[in-house]
Amino acid sequence: EEATYQVDHEKLKEYFPLPVVTEGVLGIYQGILGLKFEPCEEMAKRAWHKDVLAYKVTDSSTGKLVGFFYMDMHPREGKFGHAACFGIQSGCEYKGEWQVPIAALVCNFPKATKDQPGLLSHSDVETFFHEFGHVMHQLCSEAKLSMFAGTSVERDFVEAPSQMLENWVWQPSALRRMSKHYKTNEPIPDELLDSLLKSRNFNSGMFNMRQVVLATFDQTIHTRAKVDTAALLSEITEKYMTLPTTPGTNMAASFGHIAGGYDAQYYGYLWSEVYSADMFASRFESDIFSPVAGASYRKEVLAKGGSRDAIEHLRAFLGRDPSQEPFLKAKGLAA
Repeated sequence: EEATYQVDHEKLKEYFPLPVVTEGVLGIYQGILGLKFEPCEEMAKRAWHKDVLAYKVTDSSTGKLVGFFYMDMHPREGKFGHAACFGIQSGCEYKGEWQVPIAALVCNFPKATKDQPGLLSHSDVETFFHEFGHVMHQLCSEAKLSMFAGTSVERDFVEAPSQMLENWVWQPSALRRMSKHYKTNEPIPDELLDSLLKSRNFNSGMFNMRQVVLATFDQTIHTRAKVDTAALLSEITEKYMTLPTTPGTNMAASFGHIAGGYDAQYYGYLWSEVYSADMFASRFESDIFSPVAGASYRKEVLAKGGSRDAIEHLRAFLGRDPSQEPFLKAKGLAA
């Protein structure tokens, strides 16, 4: 990637200090979705760790309380080691009143030192934007029953809302809002930014075929009573990627998705991308900060949760049935 596109990822990190990225991400989400975020010191004081931040969320037009979210951004001993959104309290009707949702964004980004703030890679910024999309899915839910609240949607749709929002970290105008050099406050140089954007589909063929391999493996083992997982994964990998697995290894032994909620449904990651690409291309690509498209997205996709089929979310938001063409175009497979 560095040789082909001259992307210097270490240099890029200097333009993504966590405080700047956080301000940019929260600002973009507030503008698109018509929300207002305010620090909530009382909730932060009662949080599980002193580094955890808490925010109150209200509707920017009506002032109505929407919910609360926590941000637990740095690694520490014993903490969950990846990035994720955890629902703490579902938004729903409870004893005749509305119970507001509460969610937590959990990440493991570098902490500031005495010499510099925590610096993020561009991949970290993408992760931040993606996982915060799940937080908004939880908070914007208006489903009456908790079993349908927020991200309680079909497994092969649940990633689509956040996958769509990943597109913002590949748009120059959005990147400008969440970046500046940690020492000089200078914006990312045009040449460096251009190299980054051109590299978006680097190795995408390999990555997407790997997703096909893992999805096929997942479906196969869940339709057999007994299987040699190492041998099966090697067979499928060679078939689709023409690459052998490393002898003596069994990646399946650490493939947590197959028994952690995505069992027989790992295909949903790629399936969701078809929907996410269509939503972005059709409603946001021409104006990524459009409050009109954002209001429709909040109303027709986020607010409904699992209270109706996801295909109906898409039809309401797109005004038609979804298409695979934007997905193929995004992967460089169609003109």
